[in-house]
Amino acid sequence: MTTGPRIGHGFDAHRLVEGRALILGGVRLPFERGALGHSDGDALAHAIADALLGAAALGDLGSRFPDSDPRWKDADSMGLLAECAAAVREAGFAIVNLDATIVVERPRLAPFIEQMRENVAERIGLARDCVGVKAKSSEGMGYTGDGTGIAVHAVALVTAR
Repeated sequence: MTTGPRIGHGFDAHRLVEGRALILGGVRLPFERGALGHSDGDALAHAIADALLGAAALGDLGSRFPDSDPRWKDADSMGLLAECAAAVREAGFAIVNLDATIVVERPRLAPFIEQMRENVAERIGLARDCVGVKAKSSEGMGYTGDGTGIAVHAVALVTAR
């Protein structure tokens, strides 16, 4: 196993549809549309999980929790994130930090960012100051700008223990 630091990148995107809750980082946001997905559609949790798994070369979220398996229907994505963090540690890695960027035009996320950071830090066993979460607009461009979708990019740094 490599003893130096390892970086993983994660990405997730979902359509925003009526009749679903919008959940990001375990926070249920007051909004008229939510993420369409097999689980609860928490794109922040999904992107972070993929970044962690990627850093440890452990595959991806879809291979661990396939949407073809009814056990994961409406699953709590923060629980899935916690399981991925545990798998990274079981593989001999320490999670150093992570950073994520949520790309969506609406709703405005600034009032909820600190709670997202707190929730993610708690679920993966990190100090809050090791978890970055930011929100960006795409200035009306593409699916994140026209209100039909949300995207999240995440990076994670792990080291061998």
